[in-house]
Amino acid sequence: QVQLVESGGGLVQAGGSLRLSCAASGIIFSIDAMGWYRQAPGKQREVVATITSGGKTNYVDSVKGRFTISRDNAKNTVYLQMNNLKPEDTAVYYCNANLKVVGGGVTRTYWGQGTQVTVSS
Repeated sequence: QVQLVESGGGLVQAGGSLRLSCAASGIIFSIDAMGWYRQAPGKQREVVATITSGGKTNYVDSVKGRFTISRDNAKNTVYLQMNNLKPEDTAVYYCNANLKVVGGGVTRTYWGQGTQVTVSS
């Protein structure tokens, strides 16, 4: 079994900062790309940022310069540092990981349960 557990969401005023964490646990053999997605009320889930196992990152244009994704491979953990938050960043944030389990030969995508981020104006 594999679990992705997110933490760090909450309520913050515009201009503030939050740091999200997502730890993967279970019988994990290897983790490829990891990422953060978000879904605002009435909108589709969108990718926010992704990071490869080698550390290459990509961001949606709306968060470039404000958000930073990073990972600690030894801890199977991905982070999202969010600075200068705006009300339009309000959403449920989900992490995901493309990984192989021990004894499994196929890379699968796993999702966390989501953490709420609310930015007040």
